[in-house]
Amino acid sequence: MFYRHALAALLFAATPAAAQDRGFDKAVTDFRALHRAEVAKAGIAGSSFYVIRDGRTVVADHIGEQDADAHVPVDAATIYHWASITKTMTGIAIMQLRDRGLLKLDDPIIRYVPELAGVHDPFGDPSTITIRQLMSHSAGFRNGTWPWRDKEWQPFEPPGWEQLKAMIPYTEVKFKPGSKFSYSNPGIVYLGQVLERLSGEDFEVYIDKNILRPLGMTSSYFDRTPPYLLPHRAHSYYIQDGKRLPARFDADTGVTVSNGGLNAPLPDMAKYVAFLLGDPKRSGEYDLVLKRASLEEMWRPQISAGEDFTQGRMAATTWSGLSFFLDKTDGIRIIGHNGDQNGFRAYLSLCPDQHMGSLLTFNTETRGVENAPANRDMPESRVALATDSLCKAVAAKGTASK
Repeated sequence: MFYRHALAALLFAATPAAAQDRGFDKAVTDFRALHRAEVAKAGIAGSSFYVIRDGRTVVADHIGEQDADAHVPVDAATIYHWASITKTMTGIAIMQLRDRGLLKLDDPIIRYVPELAGVHDPFGDPSTITIRQLMSHSAGFRNGTWPWRDKEWQPFEPPGWEQLKAMIPYTEVKFKPGSKFSYSNPGIVYLGQVLERLSGEDFEVYIDKNILRPLGMTSSYFDRTPPYLLPHRAHSYYIQDGKRLPARFDADTGVTVSNGGLNAPLPDMAKYVAFLLGDPKRSGEYDLVLKRASLEEMWRPQISAGEDFTQGRMAATTWSGLSFFLDKTDGIRIIGHNGDQNGFRAYLSLCPDQHMGSLLTFNTETRGVENAPANRDMPESRVALATDSLCKAVAAKGTASK
């Protein structure tokens, strides 16, 4: 009897399926080794990494400390700042309003934010700038939202709409809207205004009701941390001249919340990734947030972002969709968004055809993001780009099983 069971186990281990699973396991082992080596070498305080596959978290790694001074370790409860990954939720909210018949993507933005008629547009009439162009970063607005953040007494971001409204007469459209890609934070703030004005609710309240709660993301929130979650809030750091220095703790993104105000632990974000990847068995539940067809619409190419090396796979092949970035690596479709703010780095990456996605976060920035190919060659980027190997391992399994 023992011999038969042992032989059966041996035969099972030798099957192609088992061998293909070993291919994924090896890819995970290699990735973990790289992740740990880069974190240790760069002096990064803490980092986390999750893989979500077929709706389940199959890898959950936590490295280092969420508070390097108090030596509090990173764990599953640690709350990271997700920065510009917030923009994907802003885009989903706009699509919700579209699907409810409250707007069209090709509507002019000044229909909902009439103050923008006051921008300086040397290329024509600002009434031609559309919601779609804002979602694809092709509207012509500048990158940065707020130029004053070099002294401690200055607000981290403008606290209210009135500050940005006052800057509109001094805001210039940089190129003909729709003609090229240029990442724009204020453009997403304007989408946040559309959301608030049409829904009648603050951005944070709307997203909580329409995305976070329906997906069960109960420990996720925007900006200031509620007291009961403060023990889990990660601190953040910068590496400067070889030293690790603290960034502002628990910063408030103010009116730019639709740009980058999201804070969440990894288990909550895994629920978000599971929703993005989809599951026919949960379609009724997920469709209450956004129908699959509308989500796939967000993943259609809108304009090339190949001259920008800060987003997606940071490559000449990157395209902008609607609030997501699109790419291919060895024929594998990659959908995602990066985040970078106040010492935090975050990466959301999906290979939807393989039903898999990953989340990678760091609470330390080793150097500032730069729009150049060299941006790919920094510790955080090297680790983020290495997640492609996991998609390739799963894709190879799928090919071999056909």
